[in-house]
Amino acid sequence: KTEKTESLFRSFGRFVEGLGGRYITAEDVGTSIRDMECVRMETDYVTGISQALGGSGDPSPVTAYGVFMGMKACISKKMGKKDFDGLKIAVQGLGHVGMHLCQYLHDAGAELYVTDVDSTIMGEAIEKFSAYPVDPSEILNMDVDIYAPCALGATIDKRTIDQLKCKIIAGAANNQLAENELGIELKKRDILYAPDYAINAGGLINVSNELEGYNRERAFSQAEGIYDTLMEIFHRSENEDISTNKASDLQAEDRLKKIGELKSFYLPDKKTFKIRNA
Repeated sequence: KTEKTESLFRSFGRFVEGLGGRYITAEDVGTSIRDMECVRMETDYVTGISQALGGSGDPSPVTAYGVFMGMKACISKKMGKKDFDGLKIAVQGLGHVGMHLCQYLHDAGAELYVTDVDSTIMGEAIEKFSAYPVDPSEILNMDVDIYAPCALGATIDKRTIDQLKCKIIAGAANNQLAENELGIELKKRDILYAPDYAINAGGLINVSNELEGYNRERAFSQAEGIYDTLMEIFHRSENEDISTNKASDLQAEDRLKKIGELKSFYLPDKKTFKIRNA
């Protein structure tokens, strides 16, 4: 929140421009639409810009909706439930995505336990969602149905894994496991883990829609597909007796192999962002 300047983001934009379309950037933790607009002063290879400039605006609502749909897959697989009524969910991190996720869960009847380092936003969540406040150091100890990490990554490591009392881990954070091997430990402990890059893909789905002309309804519809993606991952994990994060990696590798077989690659044209064949 303090180490951001227009010149810094414009410098980043020049670097992205130098990659010639091999990388397209967008928001992440600590950045905003305004920051992306600074990047756009130097390159067209940026998404997540304001609707006034032809972008999609804040991707957080779609990210949160994708996580919500992913949670639906988790409770269906783990508990045989179709709804969240009465379920206890601990949300760690109340940034843009965390707050939108809380709204979806509150509307669906979940009982929320929330934590954040920002006391002001904690107060907002308590008031809006009748949520129970939890100290950041205690959130992993909560006896809940779902632990939803929605802040920075690596909250689950060799030390904290022993604190977990949840049945499911499903959240918006990136790199939730400090080490990939922890996925095996979670499987041994009968804790269902929704692999991070699978369940939080809604944000990327949203901004990628800008490449062909943004359609909000289409973005939400595609994010809804995260439910099916996770069910496929859980099915593979069970059938092959491997961790869910390993199953997710294999699913991703299978998709990449199919793309390779078609002998095409994704190279956006600077002006139109259309896909060219190799």
